[in-house]
Amino acid sequence: MTEPKKLFIKTYGCQMNVYDSERMAEALGGSGYVETASPNDADMILLNTCHIREKAAEKVYSELGRYKGLKAAKPDLKIGVAGCVAQAEGQEIMRRQPLVDLVVGPQSYHRLPEMEAKTRTGVKALDTDFPEEDKFERLKARPKAARGPTAFLTVQEGCDKFCAFCVVPYTRGAEVSRPASQVLDEARDLVERGVREITLLGQNVNAYHGADGQGGDWSLARLIEGLAEVDGLERIRYTTSHPNDMGDDLIAAHAECAKLMPYLHLPVQAGSDRILKRMNRAHTAESYLKLIERLRAARPDLHLSGDFIVGFPEETEADFQATLDLIRAVGYGTAFSFKYSTRPGTPAAERDQVPEDVKSDRLQRLQALITEQQRATQDAMVGREVSVLFEKEGRLPGQMVGKSDYLHAVHVADAGTAAGEIARVRIVESGPNSLAGVLV
Repeated sequence: MTEPKKLFIKTYGCQMNVYDSERMAEALGGSGYVETASPNDADMILLNTCHIREKAAEKVYSELGRYKGLKAAKPDLKIGVAGCVAQAEGQEIMRRQPLVDLVVGPQSYHRLPEMEAKTRTGVKALDTDFPEEDKFERLKARPKAARGPTAFLTVQEGCDKFCAFCVVPYTRGAEVSRPASQVLDEARDLVERGVREITLLGQNVNAYHGADGQGGDWSLARLIEGLAEVDGLERIRYTTSHPNDMGDDLIAAHAECAKLMPYLHLPVQAGSDRILKRMNRAHTAESYLKLIERLRAARPDLHLSGDFIVGFPEETEADFQATLDLIRAVGYGTAFSFKYSTRPGTPAAERDQVPEDVKSDRLQRLQALITEQQRATQDAMVGREVSVLFEKEGRLPGQMVGKSDYLHAVHVADAGTAAGEIARVRIVESGPNSLAGVLV
């Protein structure tokens, strides 16, 4: 019997990359690969990269450098680079790191089996095209394994917004939505394999407009409605959204769909209208705050999450204070914040940059405010009852860990439950990053 080949995938960045890595593993499973947790015993190493964070490409080259010894000791080891850095710098990666055997962009990973076979003949493989064929449809027949209780499901890719700081339109392409029937089929398949909660993914997921097969298309709200009818699927989430695409029907879905969880990640990036305009966000701080009011009217207990960039080119202290004012007005349960860093080829990269020490000071002050709000949100959960989807065993005997409807991490001692079960839990303690509860 042929010994299976071992595949090690290292995933950087967003949830969509996590989804893509799972699909790449499934695609290569048809070529006899099984996943391994260590690169040391791998027959193929695949880095699924992200181009959003600072010095993303340099981090990839640094990681590749660590594998030189493995490649020298095992010449048949194949090394590949996938994802957004691959899309942006495909030829340069091949030139700069000769140990790389294949480079594949995020729109072409369904071609991995053919590319891997090519490398076995000693030929390097590069594919960063935007192919016309549907990669999701091509992957449908691949071998599939049992799953945990939660899963990501990509429904939309690309972005047409062209924010001045962002490379996504260049690395992921224009907005494309998957047909509604294809999404529903994949959701049913995930549920059959043990999934009870699905997070719908897209670079701009609430711009979803998937073909309905009858000449029309479904909005994200209509898709959520269809998914809510899937037996065995108990929870639905979606990320990441743009304020300008929060339609009336999607706002209403937060009030009307019991399976849509009371959590929303809605990035605003800044609170200054001047900076928002320079970012090409196409909304104002006031329009964002009015949208939050409408969402909270629909779902008063909605847990809000956001993204913030500090030190955007030309940002003044007054602009930064406007961002702090917006954060105070919203009251976030969670937020992610970053210092602006240049992305070659984006409009903001050519503008006057804020000094690094100023960026660091502003980031520290903003994160202190966010931490205060997050702490208050978690502390307010003590004494409340929530539904928890248990995902795995905790560190202590009998302990189970899962996520509340608000996406808080919750651990319960002596739970007597199994992964995949949903139970009512009363929160008894708030910790730094999680909540402790007891079964009701």
